[in-house]
Amino acid sequence: MKKTLKGKVYDTEEMQVVKKVAHGAFGDPAGYEETLYVAENGSYFLYTFGGEQSPYPTEKLTSLSKVKAAAWEKENA
Repeated sequence: MKKTLKGKVYDTEEMQVVKKVAHGAFGDPAGYEETLYVAENGSYFLYTFGGEQSPYPTEKLTSLSKVKAAAWEKENA
């Protein structure tokens, strides 16, 4: 997936997955996934997507600072 956020282009196929977390089972309307990515230049973003009753009913990419990415990773250890 490619998406432009705040003038930066993010391409999940070109970035490295740091951590992926799934909440609920596949097909669960309240289930969702969160995937933290890092680019070669050190920029981070969080990809989120889930069922219609989840916190992420539509696909979303969120740019994260290194500090926020580290905090997310610690919360999901």
